[in-house]
Amino acid sequence: MDDEESILEVMSQMLRRRGFEVACARDGREAIAVYRDGLESGACFDAVVMDLSIPGGMGGREAIHQLLEIDPGVRALVSSGHANDPVMVRPAEHGFVGVLPKPYSIAELVSALERALT
Repeated sequence: MDDEESILEVMSQMLRRRGFEVACARDGREAIAVYRDGLESGACFDAVVMDLSIPGGMGGREAIHQLLEIDPGVRALVSSGHANDPVMVRPAEHGFVGVLPKPYSIAELVSALERALT
């Protein structure tokens, strides 16, 4: 989930090339709907990457609480360029299993996802 179209496009293409199945969302509300649809259809998500804040929309900070209500086992990474934000410093206290500081490379993204899945 990210509000920047270019990040979504590049990230999803690179992950698909590495064998991941990908669904994209532009804000927290869309991410929650996509996640819920996946659960209902039996196509559960192994991990979620959420941008911490979305200008004018619901960011990961707010959306993680609803995702945890839907699925207490959700494995979500928080991503942001604000390394000193309390959510980035103590992600577990906010419902995330890890962080993905921006900017990141595809190798860093894959590594973070692999850690989230263990």
